[in-house]
Order: sequence, then C-alpha cells, then structure tokens
Amino acid sequence: MKAYIIAAIGILLTIILGYIFRRIFRKYIQKSSNELHNDPTNYRFLGYVITAMIYLIGFSWSMYQVPEFKTISATMLTGAGIAAAALGFASQAALSNIISGVFIIIFKPFKIRDRVVIDNGQVIGEIEDITLRHTVIRNYENQRIIIPNNIISSSTILNADYIDEKVQKWVEFDISYSSDIDTARRIIIENVLKHPNFIDARSEEDINNEVAIVPVRVIELGSTYVRLRAWVWAKNQIEATQMRFELFEMVKRDFDKNGVEIPFPYQNVILKSQIKSDSTIG
Repeated sequence: MKAYIIAAIGILLTIILGYIFRRIFRKYIQKSSNELHNDPTNYRFLGYVITAMIYLIGFSWSMYQVPEFKTISATMLTGAGIAAAALGFASQAALSNIISGVFIIIFKPFKIRDRVVIDNGQVIGEIEDITLRHTVIRNYENQRIIIPNNIISSSTILNADYIDEKVQKWVEFDISYSSDIDTARRIIIENVLKHPNFIDARSEEDINNEVAIVPVRVIELGSTYVRLRAWVWAKNQIEATQMRFELFEMVKRDFDKNGVEIPFPYQNVILKSQIKSDSTIG
C-alpha cells in the first residue's frame, strides 16, 4: 500500500513539475525573444524535449516504486522496447514526427515567425510553433493549421524569410492604346519612389551600370490594353504586399489627373423591339 502512495505522489509531483517548467521556460523564451530579438525556435523545441524527459523519468520512477511495475519501468528508463510495448505500430508515425522535428531544428528550412507557402499555396501563413510532433502555422485569417513534422518535412516550402527577407513584387497597370506610355511610366516610377516601403535593392555594380532604380516595361499588348509592369522591392513580404496595394490607388489617382486611361470592357446592346419599330416606320 505504501508503494502505491509513493507512486501516486511521484506521478502528481511529475505533472506539477512538468507544468511549472513549461510555464516558466515559455515565459523566459518569450521575454528573451522580445528583448534580444533572437530566434526562439531552438529554445522552444528544447523546452518540449526537456518536458518530455521530465514526464518520462518521473512516471518511470513512480512505476518503479510498485513491485508489479518494476520490469516495465526499468524498460522505460533504459529506453528499450518502448515503442513495441506501449504504442506498437502507431509509434512509427510518432517517432517519424519526432525525428523530422529534430531535422527541422538542425537544418532550419524554416523557423518561428517565418512566412511560408506550403505545396504551391495549399497552406499560407506564419510559423507559430514547432513541437515534437507537429508544426503550427497561423494563416492570415488568424486560424491555426497543424501539420505533422514528417509531412511538412517532405513538402515543398516557399519561405519568404529564408536567409534574405527582401522581397521583389510585380506591380502591373493596364493603359489604353490612346494613352501615352512615357507619361504612364513616369507616374508609376514617381509613386514607387515616394512610397515609404520601397527600398533600393541594386548592387554597387548595378548602380555603376546605371540600372534603373524602378524598371517599368511594356510586357503585353492586349486586345484593348497595353500592360506595364514595375519591379519594386521592399524589406519583407508584409511591407511589399502593403506597398503593392497602396500603389494601385496612388497610381490610379495620378492617371486620372494626367489623362492616362485605364481601359475597361464595354458592350453595345441592341434592342430587337427597337429594330422592328424602325423597320416599320421605314
């Protein structure tokens, strides 16, 4: 009876210790990340590993106090046969997720706060957390998407923040054939240059070779329009997207002031009743 009481106390203390450690460690990571602006990915993952070890050791020790469970707890402490005894075939997926999580931490295809696109746009959002089992992505509707580590490790990932955060955006405008291309190009360049999110991403060699700071070129001659494309740069994905949307409005206002027409489709509607009445009169 005494052994069962000790085991129960051990399990209770393990749960409390794991909870306290997780709360304190998470607060420390958050504070360190905010003050030092460092990457919390490694620390969070380490926290999950230590928490798992606390539970494993605590539960194993508690079970070891009960004579009937000594064989099982000894097996747990040595780490031999855990998968076969406890989880069986299902543990293969769990172990695969853990190993994939370790590889993510080591090779860093992405980290917490990175903005990613998974499998050609099936999932778009920001990495919020990387646990032993899964990765949490917060999309731009503030929803959380949970992806097992072994699946995301084998997915195609477009990472906007990998190595270099600078982003180039295409901003396209259509003008009518009767509008002046040079005037439209001048308006686009002026608005891009005065936008606060725009950055000059040219290298020293580009500047020496007089490469345009904002290239604007005709890329298509459509049935009713001439399409111009501007190549603009911003320091990250969020600012680039914001600049693109705001440029649409800014350029449209200046197009209107300078007589540059944005073409739109129109149709001639012929009423049959009107045709019949005209023929009757004739």
